[in-house]
Amino acid sequence: MKIEHTAIIGMGAVGTVYAKRLYDRYGDQFFAIAQGERAQQLLTRGAVLDGAALFPRVCEPGPDAGPADLILICVKNYQLDGAIEALRPFVGEHTVLLPLLNGVTATARLRAAFPGVLVLCGLAMALDAVRSESGVQHSSDGELHFGMEDTTQFLAEVTAVEEHLRSAGLCPRVFMQMQPAVWKKWMLNVGLNQVSALTGATYGDFTYMPEAMALAESAMREVLHLAQAAGIALTEADIQAIPPVVAAMLPAGKTSMLQDIEAGRPTEVEAFSGEVLRLGRQYGVSTPVNQLLYHLLRVKEQTGLRRQSR
Repeated sequence: MKIEHTAIIGMGAVGTVYAKRLYDRYGDQFFAIAQGERAQQLLTRGAVLDGAALFPRVCEPGPDAGPADLILICVKNYQLDGAIEALRPFVGEHTVLLPLLNGVTATARLRAAFPGVLVLCGLAMALDAVRSESGVQHSSDGELHFGMEDTTQFLAEVTAVEEHLRSAGLCPRVFMQMQPAVWKKWMLNVGLNQVSALTGATYGDFTYMPEAMALAESAMREVLHLAQAAGIALTEADIQAIPPVVAAMLPAGKTSMLQDIEAGRPTEVEAFSGEVLRLGRQYGVSTPVNQLLYHLLRVKEQTGLRRQSR
C-alpha cells in the first residue's frame, strides 16, 4: 500500500500539531476535513501553532470529495458521531482510519459506521499541547502509538502508515497488542483528567500533593477492576507506573479536561466516568468513586457552559 493523500478531521490541540508536520512534509497532498464555520476559520485565519499560522488545504464534505488513503481522527468523543457523517465522502474501500481519541470506544464505533474499512487503534502519547483562543502551544510532539488490538503480524497497511508518519517527522510506534495500551491510557485519563478538572490541579500538583494522586488512583483502580472483568491485561503495576510519568511532565501543564473546563467547553466526562459506570453495570463491578466524579463533573461542566452562553 502506498499512502499519497492524508487527511485530518479535528483541528484542536492534537490535530493542529500533527497537521503541521503532515502539511510541512506533504503540502497539498495533505488536507483538513472541516465544514461550515470551522472550514471558513481555517481558510481565513488558518490554524495557529506556537504563534505561527498554517493554512492547509481544506476540504468540505460533498459530492466532489474523493477518498483519502489515511485519515487521522482527532475530534473529541462527543464529536465523533458528527465526524463520522462528515467523513463518509472521504472514506473509500482502501482508506485507513486512525482514531486518536481518548477512551475505549472510538475504534468500535468507526468500524460499525464503516464496515470493511481498516480502522486501527491509536493514541497520542506525551503530547503536551495547550489550546486557547489564540491557538495551540506545545513543546513536544510526543509519540503516536497505533496498531491492531491483537495481531500476530504487522499488516502491510500498518507498515505504510508508520513510514508515512515517520517521514513527516512524527514519532510513530507500532504495537502488536494495542488493546491494553488503549485501556491503560483510558485509566490514566479517568484518574488524572477528571481529578484535575474538578480541582484545577496541574501535573506538578499531582506530584507535590499526594492527596490529588491518591484520589486519581482510586478512580483508576476501578478501571483496573473493570479490565480484569473484561479480560484486559492490566495490573496494579500499571497504576503504580503512572506517578513517575506524571512527574516527568511539565509541572505547569494541564490535562485536556482541565483546559476544557477553564474554557467553558464541553468535556469528555461521558467517555471517562460515564463509560466506567456503563461497564460497571455490564460486568457487575462497583464504581462508587467514578459515580461521584461523574455527577460532580456534570454539574461543573453544565455550570460552565451555561455561563458561557450568557
